[in-house]
Amino acid sequence: MKITEIKAQVKTAGRFSIFVDDKYAFSLSDTALLEQKLYIGQELDDKQLKDLKQASDDDKAFGLVLRYASMRPHSEWEIRSYMQRKKVTPALADKLLNKLTNLNLVDDISFAKSWVESRRLLRPTSKRKLQQELRAKRVGDDAINQALAEDEADEQDVLRALIAKKRARYPDDLKLMQYLARQGFKYDDIKSALLEESD
Repeated sequence: MKITEIKAQVKTAGRFSIFVDDKYAFSLSDTALLEQKLYIGQELDDKQLKDLKQASDDDKAFGLVLRYASMRPHSEWEIRSYMQRKKVTPALADKLLNKLTNLNLVDDISFAKSWVESRRLLRPTSKRKLQQELRAKRVGDDAINQALAEDEADEQDVLRALIAKKRARYPDDLKLMQYLARQGFKYDDIKSALLEESD
C-alpha cells in the first residue's frame, strides 16, 4: 500500500485528507501530519495504516476538545465531562488533558481566579457563593482558597452594592434578606448592612 495523495481539505482549514492507493483513507490536522512525517509515495503495511487511522481519530478528538477548551476557561472536571460526552476513552482523555495542560488551557487555579473576577464584574455575590459555584465545577479547595485569597473585593461593600441594586425589586426587607442569604451572605452581615441603609 502506498500514500498516493495528501490534499488540503476545503471545508476544514488546517486539515488534510490522505489517500492510500488512490482511495481516501483518513485525515490529519496539519500538526499531526507533521508529527507523523507522511509523504507521497510512502509505503505502508496493514499495521501502520491501522495505527494512522487511530492517530486520525485521536487527532479529531483533540481538535474537538481544543475548540471547547479555547471558547472560555473551563475547570478540569468540565473538560473531562465534555470528553466523556464525546465518548473519548479514559486513556486518551488523560493524554489530551496533558496536552491541554501543557498549552495552559487547563489549570484549575487560573480557572478559579477568572471565575471570581468575572463574577465580581458581572454579578455581585458573596465569597461563600463563589466557593459553592467553584465546588460545583469540581475545583479543589486549594485552588478555590488561592483564588479567594487574591480577591480584593470587600464583602461588606459587595453586600451594600447588592442591596442598592436589588432594593427596588425587593422593597420588603424580609424578601430582600432571603435573597441575600441565597447569595451566600451571613445573616448578621445582612442585618447590619440593612440597618446601615436605613440610617
